[in-house]
Amino acid sequence: MASEPCEGCGDDVAIGGGISGIWSSDPEGTGGMTLEFEDGSEFFLCFDCIEALPDEPGAEDVAALNESG
Repeated sequence: MASEPCEGCGDDVAIGGGISGIWSSDPEGTGGMTLEFEDGSEFFLCFDCIEALPDEPGAEDVAALNESG
């Protein structure tokens, strides 16, 4: 199973799918997603960090996650 670090908290986040999960009887889903903001910045965040963002987040809100994490 592949993983990618969350840019909010730094935890490794599972990336589901791909060839590694074909033969597994216990498949895992992806634990996060990439968010793209109006200024063109992109961040891969785990679902916990996404939930911690305000309703209309910006790149500065992701930076605040780094400081509080």
